Amino acid sequence: MELFETCPVCSRVSEVKTYRRGTFLSVHQKCHHCNFSKKWKSQPVMGSTPVGNIQLSAAIYFTGSSYFKLQKVFQAMHLQSMSYKAFQKLSDSYLQPAVIHQWQQYQEEELQILSQKTVKIGGDMRADSPGHSAKYGSYSLMNLENNNIIDIQLVQSNEVGGSHNMEKEGLTRSLQLLESKGVAVDYIVTDHHPQIHSFLQEKKITHYYDVWRLEKSISKKLAKVAKDKDCEVVKKWQCGISNHAYWCATSSSSGPEKVAKWTSMVNHMQDIHVHENPLFPRCQHPVRQSTDRKKWFQPGSKALSRVEKILTNRRVLMDVARLSSQCQTSTQEAFHSVVLRFTPRNVFFPFIGRLCRLYLAAMHFNENSSRIQARKTTGKRRYAIHFPKAKKGGHTVKPVESPPTQCYVHNLIADVFEEIVPHPQPYLEKIKKIQLTCHRTYTILH
Repeated sequence: MELFETCPVCSRVSEVKTYRRGTFLSVHQKCHHCNFSKKWKSQPVMGSTPVGNIQLSAAIYFTGSSYFKLQKVFQAMHLQSMSYKAFQKLSDSYLQPAVIHQWQQYQEEELQILSQKTVKIGGDMRADSPGHSAKYGSYSLMNLENNNIIDIQLVQSNEVGGSHNMEKEGLTRSLQLLESKGVAVDYIVTDHHPQIHSFLQEKKITHYYDVWRLEKSISKKLAKVAKDKDCEVVKKWQCGISNHAYWCATSSSSGPEKVAKWTSMVNHMQDIHVHENPLFPRCQHPVRQSTDRKKWFQPGSKALSRVEKILTNRRVLMDVARLSSQCQTSTQEAFHSVVLRFTPRNVFFPFIGRLCRLYLAAMHFNENSSRIQARKTTGKRRYAIHFPKAKKGGHTVKPVESPPTQCYVHNLIADVFEEIVPHPQPYLEKIKKIQLTCHRTYTILH
């Protein structure tokens, strides 16, 4: 404040008054000797709101960052910031309307393009907490041809009579939206869920299961068997059985063929490579004489009996017949990781706040779903070794992608200043419609 303490006209001491509002600072300098006065502002103001406060709030909100974490940084550096109440007010008034508007605009354009052809979609739900105590469930639909999220439905458990009904309700709403926009579904890939399968059968929509989820379920059971006495040989075959599940799905053209190839594994593990099923009469690999008899399962052994029981279980065979031959939903797991960044499980968000953050996660994911591979300074492609949990100590080599971009953030901030702040009412009406729809649904069900 030393710059304002001395009058620039008479060089005498001036009276200095300051006013702070978040990141905004104004200084009023007045000299009582020569009546000189001056007002200085650290930033422009839109209406009565400092522009810096809006910019900082938008940067925090649109990037999925935490206000409280940034506040700790500001406090450590002795920087002035707005209160959490002010941040929430700006979010409700300007930021959330911008997110809703931007997402609806993107979705409208995307669905208009998709209405000109049949689409292959993947669906999955993510609950806000594990188990049966979840309050919210977000069901996402992905276009499996370009790995873009095309719809997200946020369902409250009290809307549908319990968290176990949220997944079906989310899918129902998504399919209703696609139907209303004239989008025809070729087929849908999901995890194994009896309610979903029955519902899609009624709707006469072709339904396939994701291979990874079946493989994961079987691997867990095999790992448990491998720990038992006289079943050590199972451990040697775990990886082979997992790979076999993917091969059955991708190399087959029908459900019965998938089942025939899958059940052939029981013979193959005993070093028998000719099978009774005419759809797959013999193994396709070259038959070699093996000198290591410990490698194979022995007929009638405890290990073979237990593994055969797992592989030929009636439910497993039904699931194998419905495995997806082409597209999988593994990319949706990557999307869930992005969602976790925008909506951490240990933080509570109200309905609209959570919905907006889900839309932001989808915008970020869609923008970065097709990143090119990074290169070294020499021009060579970059690779990195990963040790995924599923490999249980094993490693895999993956290409290193180029850094993610955030162009959607710049577009949202531009919308806030150019459209939302000058004329907020039409955009606030969109949020009221969402809240009203949610209230009506709850009232009808109760």
